[in-house]
Amino acid sequence: MKIVEATSGLAELARVEKGCVLTIGNFDGVHIGHQEILTAARQTAAKRAAQLMVMTFEPHPLVILHPQEKPGILTSLALKKHLLAEAGVDCLVVVKSTRRLLRLSPQDFVEQFIVKNIQPNVVVEGESFNFGAGRGGTVHTLQELGPEKGFEVIVIEAKEVKLSTGQTVKVSSTLIRNMLKNGRVADAAVGLGRAYRLLGQVVPGRGKGKQLGFPTANMEPAEQLVPAEGVYAGFVQIADSEEEVCAAKEKIPAALSIGRSETLGSDNPLAIEAHILTDNISDLHGKWLAMDFIQRIRSQIKFDNETALATQIAKDCEKAKEILAREVTEKGKLEL
Repeated sequence: MKIVEATSGLAELARVEKGCVLTIGNFDGVHIGHQEILTAARQTAAKRAAQLMVMTFEPHPLVILHPQEKPGILTSLALKKHLLAEAGVDCLVVVKSTRRLLRLSPQDFVEQFIVKNIQPNVVVEGESFNFGAGRGGTVHTLQELGPEKGFEVIVIEAKEVKLSTGQTVKVSSTLIRNMLKNGRVADAAVGLGRAYRLLGQVVPGRGKGKQLGFPTANMEPAEQLVPAEGVYAGFVQIADSEEEVCAAKEKIPAALSIGRSETLGSDNPLAIEAHILTDNISDLHGKWLAMDFIQRIRSQIKFDNETALATQIAKDCEKAKEILAREVTEKGKLEL
């Protein structure tokens, strides 16, 4: 996948191939709704022997316009690049979000970005797509402007899924964020089409897990949304860099913990830890870690003493093994 970084204006866009099939969006999460758009765009590109191009924006526009409202992101740029490449994107244009860009009227955005620089034959978007100042542009705006500007517009309906509650909902990045904030990682996975993946570097911990008989790898997450405090069954991947861990194939079973270790004292910072459930794990110092959250086991509890905590951790590990073995059996991807 070719990557064009438009960091200092629009000059970099002159290098892109004209006549492509284009889709524009933040694509945070690259969830199943995004995947539906990408599939339709890829099929259209194949029919026309054209390139599939994605234009996305970094950082998220709310970081620039309303920093206090910025959402926790679901996919770092490195992970987003990996997922888009896997989806068959030929060219990814990463545009730096600026106040000037975000204040363009919908008509000026179409003229400056789509018509003047990209010159696509087709633009494919989801039905909820918004763009331009105040999110004033919609897919209907594109449909009105397309014929006179020389591009066709294809609109894809939102994808619906059925959650564990029995509720049927339209998938969106906001919906997935809310599920993760409530610890509903299994439902989030339904919307994502895969387990939620949290990336970060391994950092030194306090060593308490090792003293209790359950050594952990502590993660320092970069910028992603951290699921609700609790204990989860999941898989980890290990690599030397963020890019490498995005593509890592070996999934190692683990019990994952997000919490403040109240049993071990008050005012502890939030710790994100993985107790790996297999042997022969080498030194992880300085490595990158990916955590895939499969199912929540329990909420965090303050125990009366460390012995009670260790007893519960042992039970959590057994429960995690059961969940992950079932996951493997149902999906047929791995062997524990």
